[in-house]
Amino acid sequence: MPEEPTITIVLADDHAVVRSGLRLVLEHAEGLEVVSEAGDAESAVRTVNGHKPDILVLDLNMPGPLSSFDAIPRIAEVSPDTRIVVLTMQEDPEFARQALRAGAAGYLLKECADAELVEAVRRVAAGATYLHPGIGAALASTPEPSGPPDDLTEREAEVLRLIALGHTNAEIAAMLFLSVRTVESHRAHIQQKLGRSTRAELVRYALDHDLVADA
Repeated sequence: MPEEPTITIVLADDHAVVRSGLRLVLEHAEGLEVVSEAGDAESAVRTVNGHKPDILVLDLNMPGPLSSFDAIPRIAEVSPDTRIVVLTMQEDPEFARQALRAGAAGYLLKECADAELVEAVRRVAAGATYLHPGIGAALASTPEPSGPPDDLTEREAEVLRLIALGHTNAEIAAMLFLSVRTVESHRAHIQQKLGRSTRAELVRYALDHDLVADA
């Protein structure tokens, strides 16, 4: 009987100690091999492009100009056969929804990063999807919100909502785990799409379209 091919993996997490622990867990399992590591989303894209692994295990909250959410479709472009397993501390099912919509095939929590991670990697490598059971149940019980107006992306609508609530670009960046430069880029796209440039105009638009509660 022929041996199963080795599943190659790239680890992307900004904490070296976390990567070391994940490597130990994965390489202790038969047929799994970690071929490289990355410390931010940009280097994850480059590393995947260079190694073309079967699986990328990707942390959602990493520093740098490129967010993990934005990296997912870029990884699909440079290495279409690489499937992505998101490993995060974010329990909010909306994060999972966004990750899956961006193109991830798995989503699980760091607190479960042992046997469950191995199982998730194997399932995703075999072509299935994997959701942490609690996240999957929360997604099933939470209806998907209707899309934002005027061709805004989900991320742009969230940035607009936070602008309307009075947050600065730096505060929004911290809340959404983005760089300030990325928030500024989202804001420029929002202003261009809506034809509105001042904060007052953006706040009025957000109120008119029920993106925030009109107090």
